Amino acid sequence: MSVNFLAILPEALMLLLGILILILDPLWKDEKRRLNLGWLTAGGLAAILVASILIGRPGAQSVLAWGGMVRFDMLAYAFKLFFIFAAAITALFMMDVDGISRRAESYVLLLAATIGMSLMASASDLVMLYLAIETTSIPLYVLAGFLLDDKKSTEAGFKYLLFGAMTSAILLYGLSLVYGFGGMTGFDDLAKQFASATPFSMGVLVLLIVGLGFKLSLAPFHFWAPDTYEGAPTPVAGFLSTASKAAGFAVLARLFITTFGSSAEQWQMILAILAVVTMTLGNLVALAQKNIKRLLAYSSISHAGYALMGVIAASTLGITSSVFYMLAYILTNLAAFGIIVAVGKTLGSDDIRAYDGLSRRSPYLALAMLIAFLSLSGMPPFGGFVAKFLVFFAAIQAGWTWLVVVGIINSIIGVYYYLTVMKYVYLYRTEGEDEAAHPILTTRPYLIAISVLTIGVVLVGTFFAPWFGLSTDAAASLFAGLMPK
Repeated sequence: MSVNFLAILPEALMLLLGILILILDPLWKDEKRRLNLGWLTAGGLAAILVASILIGRPGAQSVLAWGGMVRFDMLAYAFKLFFIFAAAITALFMMDVDGISRRAESYVLLLAATIGMSLMASASDLVMLYLAIETTSIPLYVLAGFLLDDKKSTEAGFKYLLFGAMTSAILLYGLSLVYGFGGMTGFDDLAKQFASATPFSMGVLVLLIVGLGFKLSLAPFHFWAPDTYEGAPTPVAGFLSTASKAAGFAVLARLFITTFGSSAEQWQMILAILAVVTMTLGNLVALAQKNIKRLLAYSSISHAGYALMGVIAASTLGITSSVFYMLAYILTNLAAFGIIVAVGKTLGSDDIRAYDGLSRRSPYLALAMLIAFLSLSGMPPFGGFVAKFLVFFAAIQAGWTWLVVVGIINSIIGVYYYLTVMKYVYLYRTEGEDEAAHPILTTRPYLIAISVLTIGVVLVGTFFAPWFGLSTDAAASLFAGLMPK
């Protein structure tokens, strides 16, 4: 098969799946639509994942395709697998959410956003990069505000749209200055024009960091995240906090290492300061949260700071650690949001106190939540522990010891509020109520999704060699052809 075809194989298959959904939707009766749409989307994405693994794996060499617009390499391949997997799990969670499950357009928007993220990860040209970012963002704006009868959802979508449009304009301005200075749009060609740091190039970097910082919810560009995560449909919030963030990291790593690698000392310090502010603010504000979705929103902000340490290292191990961190984080945070979907649907509340006695209502959900939260806090033997260890080690190896110290302190703060939630789950009781007599029932889609995610969190933390190998190959492909650091 030609390189051009393989480079966009997942995107082409997802486009065909979206068209198939729109064709079949009018043929199904309302009562069958919920199950058929969800299973078709999740099953189709699972098939695309398998096809990508079997025939879509790139070779050892990084190859430009479609006239240099996209790069066919292991970095793009790894992130595409992450996005497709996250979308399939999200489709399962969407099946029992009123207002979304019977709407074919919600699943098509999910596929459109996933296509955009896949193109973001492989973009090797400024024009393709911006088009991919907008292809990702616009469907997510709509999904965040999809529940028109819910004021919080419409508010979430509107805020996300306003702030997203503003930062997209800033990013576009930065990209236009990159083109104006370099006279080219290809990342590799622009690297020659930015071979040395100048005041102008530093100004451009600041604009790009602002635009990408919004996608990553880095402080102080995080202000949209808590309200959007709280108001958006919970499966959408989970997808936003994982796949969308991973796409931003893929762009940040490729653009900054490839195009601005010669100016690394300048942007490393900027990103290090942002990482410190992001970790500290996210963890400290999370301590005061009473709503579980807002707590996970601030937790998500802090995790962006941890993952950023791998990019700051600007080494093969650093990028390896960031890729691995995104894998572990996607599994863990999707599991946490999936549990919130199940509990919120039954109890009708996202307040942390609603989780009193969850271990007696549903021992299996409580166990899955314990595994997810221990992984988020960086406890062994779960995926989050290995991920944090790798980013800390990469940062120390690159000479950022002080940054690691800040990260460790913040990790300790994180352990406190994660375990505080688990205290409600296992130790507290709902006054005047027999929790065991009011169990939380989970449907088959929830059961499959949460089981897969929970097992994945454990496997990534215990049998991490295959996932570490994939991350290493992804990082090596990014540095292929570049001067050694």
